[in-house]
Amino acid sequence: MHLLLIHTGGTIGMAQTEIGFAPRAGVLEAALAKLAPTAQITLLPLAPLIDSANATPADWNRITAAIEAGQARYDGFVVTHGTDTLAFTAAALCFALAGLCRPVILTGSMLPLTLAGSDGVANLSDAIVAAQSAPAGVWVQFAGRLLHGARLRKAHSSAAAAFTASPATAPPWQAGDALQRVAYQPSKLAILTMAPGQSPELIAHALSHCDGVVLRVFGAGTLPETPEIAAALRSARQRGTLMIAVSQSSEGGVSLGTYAAGNLMVECGVIDGGDMTPEAAYTKLAHVLSLPEAQRDAALARVICGEISASRA
Repeated sequence: MHLLLIHTGGTIGMAQTEIGFAPRAGVLEAALAKLAPTAQITLLPLAPLIDSANATPADWNRITAAIEAGQARYDGFVVTHGTDTLAFTAAALCFALAGLCRPVILTGSMLPLTLAGSDGVANLSDAIVAAQSAPAGVWVQFAGRLLHGARLRKAHSSAAAAFTASPATAPPWQAGDALQRVAYQPSKLAILTMAPGQSPELIAHALSHCDGVVLRVFGAGTLPETPEIAAALRSARQRGTLMIAVSQSSEGGVSLGTYAAGNLMVECGVIDGGDMTPEAAYTKLAHVLSLPEAQRDAALARVICGEISASRA
């Protein structure tokens, strides 16, 4: 089998510098030569290599473009990526690629390959195996587990098993007769986390300047229903701002309308995000805003790639 390994940077390919760990060319190449010297793997470094804290939708486009170009040539894909925004990129690839008929396996590490005892060796090796055996779709291979790309969270900042994935009832895959890639277009997005006594002016300002907003609300779907926030939400709806609500709780999700303190969101057309992760909600907004305007509302409301469990869909 012939695999394409797309290297974007991240901790796995870093080395120590005077100001901390940073990506360095040649690190992954050296590890790959030792790890899989006889495997048929083509390495594609996406220069400049980056710390994933600097990732943008333009980087998502570079990855999906490489997958689109190699769909007929390669049997599977491995993407090495930094862990800080790995959940965003995994979800972004799920939304951008319909009709994918190959496995796409994202991985990374908590310790650089340049350090003794790095988890990058095992993660990279496992990702190469998964790219040859996993079902079509976008997956994350990390700490011995194959995880759903659209249900992923980084749950620990330093542990080797840094990621969890919420239970999924559909694979990280979209149906399609042939690969169809939707490139991410520039848009103004924000994630607004509710807090007691939070400045309503800040929320109003963000809503007035964004094309799409993820509202991280309390529990099963409540927020402070102050006159200022109510006015801001109503004004955002009139402008056509896309809004989706997800819970600050890591499990359970939202169910808008359960509590009176969440009825304002129903009234203002906020989409119920169910048990979607904030990362998936954010990238789904970015994807939907890249579609023709007439398709956006329907796309935001439907389950695209298993990002919401069937019990909450």
